Amino acid sequence: MIHYWQTRKAGSLTRLRLEERAPSPLKTGMVRIRVDAVGLNFADIFALTGLYSATPEGAFTPGLEFAGQVIETTSDNPRFQVGAKVMGVTRFGGYTSQIDSDPDYLMPLPENWTTAQGAAFPVQTLTAWYALTRLGAVKPGHRVLVHSAAGGVGLQAMKLCKALGADPVGTVSDRQKADWLERQGFDQVLVREKNFHHQLKRGQQSFDLVLDAIGGAVQKASFDALNPMGRLVVFGAAEFTPSGQRPDYLRAIWRYLRRPRYDVMDMISSNRSVLAFNLIWLWEQKQQMRALLEELATVEIAPPHVGHKFAFTQAHDALHLLQSGQTIGKVVLTR
Repeated sequence: MIHYWQTRKAGSLTRLRLEERAPSPLKTGMVRIRVDAVGLNFADIFALTGLYSATPEGAFTPGLEFAGQVIETTSDNPRFQVGAKVMGVTRFGGYTSQIDSDPDYLMPLPENWTTAQGAAFPVQTLTAWYALTRLGAVKPGHRVLVHSAAGGVGLQAMKLCKALGADPVGTVSDRQKADWLERQGFDQVLVREKNFHHQLKRGQQSFDLVLDAIGGAVQKASFDALNPMGRLVVFGAAEFTPSGQRPDYLRAIWRYLRRPRYDVMDMISSNRSVLAFNLIWLWEQKQQMRALLEELATVEIAPPHVGHKFAFTQAHDALHLLQSGQTIGKVVLTR
């Protein structure tokens, strides 16, 4: 039997239930994987609470990334035959004990990696890589501000910046996370103060590129600190993350109305840019997704840091921890 988490419809985390069903025949050209680990993302929370633009209609299974072992295949791809250990991405459906995948969305699991590390790699690293290389046009010597640098995307972005010859400056919410990052070899880490604009001004900080998934005043202060020709790349809005089981719509509307606004005429004058993306739309751009995965295979960075592991049956506990903002590295469900 296949065990999987499903919500009957978006709107509340309480609707997420563990279900089971019998497997169906494998379609031609597909690979069937026994899922041993599932990576959690903020997109899961936004989808489950109905705040995600790509949320499916009706019942759905959350989850965008996984790792495990091939148990059946109707594909002739030599890299993904029975017994091969893999990691992959999916447009929802990852919270499951078994998944069928197009081989174009899979990568071999490196020999020295655990399946938990494999499940922590695809979405965060693709997000960081796309933000840095495609939209951010990062170059060696660029000074890059990376928000939430101890989180999944942030930590991968910090490592990729170094691999690409850029100079990463991370921001975190507390001293404990800053100390942890410094022990990982990152010597430029800012603990965000309440008035982040004044903090950057006081330190005379300026940047060629900013990666932001926080939003609000932090995002605007970061934009104001860009050098001419600098780019702000936005891929999320953590300030809208619900703190409870369902959205606080009044709070969300208030924050939405107070969100940063950017005047394109002013941007022309100051020669600074704002770009934004949602990685899930790359799912439909198979050739581009495949190219990104192949590029990542050539970049030498340390395996992802899995900071928090939960049993597959503890999805609610894992999501609650992710909501709290107290995580370091990746949150993973394991079987």
